[in-house]
Amino acid sequence: MPALSLLEWLLVLAAAFCAGLSKAGFSGLGLVGVVVFANIFGARESTGVFLPLLIAADVGAVGIFRQHARWDHLKKTLPPAGVGVVIGALVIARIDNDAFRPLLGWIILGLTVMQLARVRWPEIYGDVPHSAPVGWSLGLLAGVTTMVANAAGPLIALYCVAIGLPKYEIVGTLAWFFFIINLFKAPFSVGLGLIHGSSILFDLLLVPVVILGLLAGRWLIGRIPQRTFDATMLAFAAAAALRLIV
Repeated sequence: MPALSLLEWLLVLAAAFCAGLSKAGFSGLGLVGVVVFANIFGARESTGVFLPLLIAADVGAVGIFRQHARWDHLKKTLPPAGVGVVIGALVIARIDNDAFRPLLGWIILGLTVMQLARVRWPEIYGDVPHSAPVGWSLGLLAGVTTMVANAAGPLIALYCVAIGLPKYEIVGTLAWFFFIINLFKAPFSVGLGLIHGSSILFDLLLVPVVILGLLAGRWLIGRIPQRTFDATMLAFAAAAALRLIV
């Protein structure tokens, strides 16, 4: 079990809550959890500590939103995402923590800018075609990004928005996508030594907070403007990403 200060515990609890919220449709909040864990546990190691929390949130999200998933689009993105996970695992195996921190920061910053652009101009990605090559390209990139940084939520959300899916279909599609991909990632993280007994025990303490965040997100999604909510949280994520880069 890691020895954390009171402030670090508060940040970790907030990150776990954000992980749950992100699975209920507020995908930008997942970046906040990624940044918090990277700063506390180290950029490389944090991916393994955070992944079991995401899987716990995925289980809950699938249970709540499973009927809204669009499997026609999942079939386009899941196979290349699996390939991307393998590529991402090879990247992690060959990079040390000092080099990984700025890489993670650039990934988060790039995704944050993309998400903020969607908040500011909702139709900016509206002309993205529905073709299979686009689905394969974004799926591959999402697989690499989620393996390296647990930060592909906004990327797949952008794809779902670009192809015009309604809000609840986006949430249901994201729930199944990341439930399958995160389970696929887990053995790679174990093999790389990123998930181990101590990290799992730590994650078990935080699972109730993740579920609380998921339930809160389910209640919030129909009651507050998501654009405003995402924009505020993404501003903090961008600041933290710059800290990782610098």
